[in-house]
Amino acid sequence: MAYWSPGGGRGGGMEGGRHDGWDYQDIGRVYDPHLMRRLLPFMQPYRGRVAIAFVAMIVFSVASYAQPWLIGLAVRDYVARNDANGLARVSVALIALALISWAAQWVQRLQTGYVGHRILLQLRTTLFAHLQRLSLRFYDREEVGRVMSRVTSDVTVLQDLLSTGVLTIIADLFGLALVVVFLLALDVQLALFALAVIPLLIVAMSVWQRRAQAAFINVRLAIAHVNSSLNENVSGVRVVQSVGREHRNLVEFEQLNSSNRDTNLAANRVQAIVMPLVELLATLATVVVLIVIGRRLFSGSLPVADALAFATAFTLYIQRFFNPVRDLVMQYTQIQRAMAGAHRVFELLDTAPEIVDAPDAVALADVEGRVDFHHVDFAYSPDVPVLHDVDLHVRPGETIALVGPTGAGKTTVTALINRSYDVTGGRIEIDGIPLTRIQRSSLARRMSVVLQEPYLFSGSITENIRYGRLDATDEDVREAARAVGADEFIQRMPGGYATVLHERGQNLSVGQRQLFAFARAVVAHPRILILDEATANVDTQTERTIQRALKTLLEGRTSFVIAHRLSTIRDADRIVVMRAGRIVEVGTHDELLARGGVYADLYRMMYAAHDAPLDAAASAPHHLDTPPHRVEAAT
Repeated sequence: MAYWSPGGGRGGGMEGGRHDGWDYQDIGRVYDPHLMRRLLPFMQPYRGRVAIAFVAMIVFSVASYAQPWLIGLAVRDYVARNDANGLARVSVALIALALISWAAQWVQRLQTGYVGHRILLQLRTTLFAHLQRLSLRFYDREEVGRVMSRVTSDVTVLQDLLSTGVLTIIADLFGLALVVVFLLALDVQLALFALAVIPLLIVAMSVWQRRAQAAFINVRLAIAHVNSSLNENVSGVRVVQSVGREHRNLVEFEQLNSSNRDTNLAANRVQAIVMPLVELLATLATVVVLIVIGRRLFSGSLPVADALAFATAFTLYIQRFFNPVRDLVMQYTQIQRAMAGAHRVFELLDTAPEIVDAPDAVALADVEGRVDFHHVDFAYSPDVPVLHDVDLHVRPGETIALVGPTGAGKTTVTALINRSYDVTGGRIEIDGIPLTRIQRSSLARRMSVVLQEPYLFSGSITENIRYGRLDATDEDVREAARAVGADEFIQRMPGGYATVLHERGQNLSVGQRQLFAFARAVVAHPRILILDEATANVDTQTERTIQRALKTLLEGRTSFVIAHRLSTIRDADRIVVMRAGRIVEVGTHDELLARGGVYADLYRMMYAAHDAPLDAAASAPHHLDTPPHRVEAAT
């Protein structure tokens, strides 16, 4: 558990201007024109509605900012002269402008709301589709929480920016321009005095922006660490409680939470500076204008009616001028968050899938199931080779068992067969066709993988079993369940096959979840089957059920079985023994025991680990023909 504070950074977390993979400057950048240009295509399909919203914004701004001018006119021409009829006409005009403003703002919000939610739909759909295409290497190195954050919170802040934020900023800038135009139209000299505070405002905002940028960066980094710690401790609560780490973790979380509090208070102090400063400058501009009007009135160069009109209109326009400034300050944080979100979203979208179909890729039709490894090398990273010169040729319908110590490369071999990764040397062929020239979708339809920890989705039992074959009928599902021995306990469940499973199948035992995974494989009718330690986490009784299911599952299929329990693999057609990424032995169970090599040593060690009796043949593997009958007890 690392501790982070605003002053010192988190241990190992931020070096050279980077934090957790993000560029520190990109996190804090207020506006990035490159990112904005990339966001515009998402608005392109709705340019008609955006145009309507833009026109409505202009109408609203003009109608709203024309009101002080009318009020000044009323004071000069009608109030000072006691002209009730003229004042009534101006009042009607003001009401009309207010109604026009209301209607224009209603149209603007209606259109921007529509566009915003459509963009949200489009962005999330685009990201989801892209995530489905990304290769496993991406998920090997990325945290699930960070990926989820990009699809949820980052997309939401982008939606806010593209729907309301951009138009709000444009409206504020347009409003500032309108105020300047109206002020100059009323009186150039007074307008110049009123706008004389602008240089002070620019300098003040420039200084504030630099301090605010650093403060808001610290806020986001601090809450990121709080969320990370919370996620880590909730996800690992079983380990936390099993080792008694509750108090220590609480202390560390309190430190992170206190750091988050301090950074937020620091940001609040920075934020608290700007609004009073804007109010001070607005008051200063008003005072300057009133002094100039008073001097001109006292000198006789300005009539009383004009003085009253100017004082009223200029006071209102100065307030209107600083309203957009206040709004832009409030938009600052949203823009900064949106730019950071856009950076992360496009970083994800720019991540290219490593495993893609070649232009000349073919769809597999009838698969025999022949699998050939031609001197295959593989490395997850260039400096960590995993497989070395793996040369293996598997006949259709043959069952191949892969055994060896942890880290030998067994799972990597099976991951290459279903093309979760591409080989770095040599090639793999299915029915004589290089794997890289086979369409992945057609490969997936003819191959099933059963993992050590099967993943079940929220939904009914039927939906989970037919997950890999959507056209399977209810009877197909039941036949698959009967074939693997799962039908009996499914019928005992409250809803039978309609029973809704909890997240990851938590309302089932480990053995039941594994049987569902087998049933899912059976209903898919694969020609090639991969079992990756599919019986490692089940008890002996459940394993017997699974062994019976395996006979159904393996029959007539090319199968690759990884298991630490030798009972699972002893009947395989051939056993491939691996060590340090190489194939060191190949043969049947009896042949390898008789050879007295690596497999025989592994066989003896597995029995010794469970204090199981070894017969004389096992003690002398050169002459061993028949293994003990209780091999299923070994793990």
